[in-house]
Amino acid sequence: MYEQEKIKPYKDEGHKREQVERMFDRIAHSYDRLNHFLSWGIDKSWRRTAVDSLSPFHPCRILDVATGTGDFAILSARRLSPQSITGVDISEGMMQIGRQKVKALHLDGIIRFQHEDCEALSFADDTFDAVTVAYGVRNFEHLDQGLREMCRVLKPSGHLLIIELSSPHRFPMKQLFSVYAKIVMPLIGRLISKDHSAYSYLPATMAAFPQGEVMQGILRKAGFGDVRFKRFTFGISTMYLATK
Repeated sequence: MYEQEKIKPYKDEGHKREQVERMFDRIAHSYDRLNHFLSWGIDKSWRRTAVDSLSPFHPCRILDVATGTGDFAILSARRLSPQSITGVDISEGMMQIGRQKVKALHLDGIIRFQHEDCEALSFADDTFDAVTVAYGVRNFEHLDQGLREMCRVLKPSGHLLIIELSSPHRFPMKQLFSVYAKIVMPLIGRLISKDHSAYSYLPATMAAFPQGEVMQGILRKAGFGDVRFKRFTFGISTMYLATK
């Protein structure tokens, strides 16, 4: 069991999956605004770089896991011009906002949303050319099972793209970011989202999540090959690109 799998948003009983679903339903109304504010907008460049890493492969059918409000799916639709993107999530509250955004941008002919558990996807084997996960994989209750499911639904030679928050390891960014993540993020998150646990839970899982070479090994164990990673902005965010 990985450390981040033990961390739950709320102290009450119940599975992590159920608590994560409840948390994202609660903060859906403020999630986009807080996301960009807390990263000072730098996350937009991280996302663009990540999406563009799939450009040489021209994926036609994309599955966006933990799609949330659909930001990554929208960016992928604009920059990769696929035939279709299926965004899946356990939070209907987040996806409802995503549906509104996609409709307003006239992308509802390309992007559709579907309620799914990432550890038991309803899709057939070898369905998608690419699977993407932006800032959601650390919320999986069982990381290995979620990764195996994404490998299963990928076509042979298809690509998995993960971008996730991580913790810097070098002085002084390590110390500065630790203060920001443990004090500033929870304070601002509580004020804006009105959820007193969510923005303490999110930095905690970020610090506990496997990074770099460790995550490379986990991805290989799940069935992926040619696993590469790239760190952004002193290691605050990390991108993983793997092939089935």
